[in-house]
Amino acid sequence: MIDFTNIDYLKTGNEKQKRAYEVLTKYQVFSKLKSYSPILAGTVPIGIDVDGSDLDIICEVDLESEEDFLEDLSLSKLISNEDHIKVDYPVLNGEKCITVNFTLDEFSIEIFGQNKPAKEQNAYRHMIAEYKILQEKGEDFKQKIIELKKQGIKTEPAFGILLNLKQPYKDLLKL
Repeated sequence: MIDFTNIDYLKTGNEKQKRAYEVLTKYQVFSKLKSYSPILAGTVPIGIDVDGSDLDIICEVDLESEEDFLEDLSLSKLISNEDHIKVDYPVLNGEKCITVNFTLDEFSIEIFGQNKPAKEQNAYRHMIAEYKILQEKGEDFKQKIIELKKQGIKTEPAFGILLNLKQPYKDLLKL
């Protein structure tokens, strides 16, 4: 299985994955976020992205000191034009989180921080489950997921439709 904790796998991926690797390394995103254990999650790593898919980077962030996290992002010059940054504080499953959205070159970036290890976050766990399903089901299944996504259906519900999952967000975590 691919080691998704290291973005080197992107170097040999599809064109979007290769370009994502170039942009992420050009801006040293993962080295600048190193203390937050960043992982690229979502659709790009597993090759089911569509036009407009962003790069989702999940991090372990102590939300008691979220200001330090935001300052680290700014001071590292990861985000050079702070006029185009959007910070939000969603609550997911009763847990406070932080999202930071901005653009690097042609990519929309979303950094998601939660006070738990990145590998334990649902975004990572969903991606691993989806990756395993894609490996098992093959290229036709993958193309059906992509077609559903092109119709505007989010990733987990798309898997839910094709796998007859009643609660795809929860059910994928059981697989």
